[in-house]
Amino acid sequence: MNITTALQLLLLLAGAAAVAGVARWRGWPTPLLLVLVGLVASYILSTFFPGVPDYRLDPELVLLVFLPPLLYAAALESSYLRLRDVRRPVALLSVGLVLFTAAAVAFVARLLIPGLPLAAAFALGAIIAPPDAVAAVAVARRLGLPRKAITILVGESLFNDATALTFYRVAVAAAVGHGVSLLSAAGQFLYAAVLGLVIGLALAYAFGWLLERADDPLIANTVSLMLPFAAYLTAEAIHASGVIAVVVVGIFLGHRMNRRSYGTRLLSQSVWKVIDFVLEIVVFFLIGLQLPLILRGLEGQDPWRVAGYAVAMFAVVLLARVVWLVPGTYLPRLLSRRVREREAPPVPAHIAVIGWAGMRGVVSLAAAFALPAQFPQRDLLLFLTFAVVIATLLVQGLTFPTLIRMLRLSTDDEVYRDNLTEAAAQQAAAGAALTRLNELTRDGVSETHADVVERLRTLAERRAMGAWERLGGGTGPGGEETPSALYRRLRRAMLDAEREVLVRMRDERRIDDEVLRRVTRELDYEEATLARD
Repeated sequence: MNITTALQLLLLLAGAAAVAGVARWRGWPTPLLLVLVGLVASYILSTFFPGVPDYRLDPELVLLVFLPPLLYAAALESSYLRLRDVRRPVALLSVGLVLFTAAAVAFVARLLIPGLPLAAAFALGAIIAPPDAVAAVAVARRLGLPRKAITILVGESLFNDATALTFYRVAVAAAVGHGVSLLSAAGQFLYAAVLGLVIGLALAYAFGWLLERADDPLIANTVSLMLPFAAYLTAEAIHASGVIAVVVVGIFLGHRMNRRSYGTRLLSQSVWKVIDFVLEIVVFFLIGLQLPLILRGLEGQDPWRVAGYAVAMFAVVLLARVVWLVPGTYLPRLLSRRVREREAPPVPAHIAVIGWAGMRGVVSLAAAFALPAQFPQRDLLLFLTFAVVIATLLVQGLTFPTLIRMLRLSTDDEVYRDNLTEAAAQQAAAGAALTRLNELTRDGVSETHADVVERLRTLAERRAMGAWERLGGGTGPGGEETPSALYRRLRRAMLDAEREVLVRMRDERRIDDEVLRRVTRELDYEEATLARD
């Protein structure tokens, strides 16, 4: 890497950070503004500064460097229990819808584009089939979309890349002359999915055991930084699904985050928040900057005909989602009594929002750039992918907030329920802490230390009362503990007791993972103040 390339990367990050700062300051959707500014900047640079090198999106950089940590960060923050509750709709979207969309796109592309081989049409379908829920989830959370709908969108985005990339490999192999039958394609898909799951679980158990015994937060988080790359590269090296491996590791370790030290948790939250933010803003900025490079590949083609192809592909991905989503939601309920008994009736407003949340992202564009140079009509397929990504981000992304407001979706009940369960959890945790304190001081303490015990008792009681209001080692002479050392020892034991109760309440489904993280963070902050150098 020379100085010019390094300077380009620095300018790219600085520009993305500046645009993201404006978006956060104004309350605008950050991904959408980054794409818009990237488009405008690419046009200005190519028109008025033709000598400036292009910011070309490197598919290997996206798939090997950007994708694993982005998936891992999203999986860490997801809820295993909530994902388990919506596993059927997530599977229908991340597997069924991706294959259905790929087939629909292939059929229309083959019909419209002269001379396009069937395998190349299926490759295009696999490229633009998987939505990227980053922009949709960012908007949904800001506007208060109900938690179940957000969980479905997050679950879909975590797993749909695995389906699409596996199907993509099969289609590309067929298009460049390698014979692939339907049976062998199904076998490759099952092999990639099952082996990716096995690798993910093996790494999750192994590294989970290691991280739970690592006392140094810096070492633990350094290991954590390597994990998504280790999972992805290990799986991809044997042609398994790296996406599934990374997601499984992230979900598993996120669910068991309570088993790590408070310092590891606090540092992990900050580290992954920064990494996720930096990678996302760079990715969306890069999408917009690809315009000149992609347009140059279309020289000599009829612009109106190409534009018509792009509109058709955009319409197909929109219609395919709606056509799949409605029967996919209601047919299982009509055919299965078990589904009717176990799942709450679908909410039409939620279906409408999920149906309009099919925005495409950088994985689609990276897959298109990764097509071999000799691939049939590669430049046209690259443009069609770019057009669909931009159209879904801008058309669906800009209208998504309006749709949520029109449907009057509200999370007021969820917020109240969270506050109520948090208060109940705080009270139960405080009760456990007081019980642990009584056990530790059953034999009594000296009169000079009695005030320490009383302060601890008051602190636990005040924590419980504060939740309801929101709803509405050293030694002294002779080897005796000093008051401060006694306070820290007893308070740490009480905090451990509180965490045990909170985790048990989460596992019993009495509180949600978000409530657990919120309350645990407060306990971690308090424990951090007890630490001594």
